[in-house]
Amino acid sequence: MININPKMLPRLDEIEVDLLARQARAEAEGWLGEIEGIDLTLSFLRQKRDLTRRLARVAPVDLGIPGIAPRSAARRE
Repeated sequence: MININPKMLPRLDEIEVDLLARQARAEAEGWLGEIEGIDLTLSFLRQKRDLTRRLARVAPVDLGIPGIAPRSAARRE
């Protein structure tokens, strides 16, 4: 899955506007297959935009750096 950088959210809005214009044209021309494809793309775009907005509100979690346990003397023999 591709995660979108929150700085790109305005670009997703531009893409949505373009898709809506293409959808209106496809409906006017009666291009049923095109309408179906655009609807699907709009659905994915909106889901991805909503997910990106949710993730942008969540602060990153510091998982720390894992440590390496020292070897015991018994293992060295």
